[in-house]
Amino acid sequence: MAKSRSFTFDGGAGTYLGTLILQALVTVFTLGIAYPYALVLRQRWKAHHTQINGVRLIFTGTGLGLFGQWIKWLALMIITIGVYSFWVIPRINQWVTEHTDFDPSSPPPPAFLVGSVTYAPVSAMVQAPGMAGQLTAMPGPALSAGSPE
Repeated sequence: MAKSRSFTFDGGAGTYLGTLILQALVTVFTLGIAYPYALVLRQRWKAHHTQINGVRLIFTGTGLGLFGQWIKWLALMIITIGVYSFWVIPRINQWVTEHTDFDPSSPPPPAFLVGSVTYAPVSAMVQAPGMAGQLTAMPGPALSAGSPE
């Protein structure tokens, strides 16, 4: 399978190990109560080292922002002997996704092709007030069935 040119990751073992140890300490010493803070540590590290089409990601969630939900979920997982975790894990993934965004300090993405549609920053086509950095679709070249995408 071909390697993606749209997604890049530049994290290393050293910073990952430090983050992992800190996450484990926070979670273990608080008996899981402070897990949202550990999750935020991991997601900030992951987002900081991930780029999509040359634009770095940023994680905007906070441990405090998830803490209230987490206490409720933790209690329900304890009461149901872990069965409720089947509902918690998708909710955590939803929360993480909703709090991951493009870093506004990164340069705007270049134009890129998805299928037969080219996406480009509005600022690359027209300087419209309040639209800089947003993506818009432009008709792209038609690709034949045998062309690589």
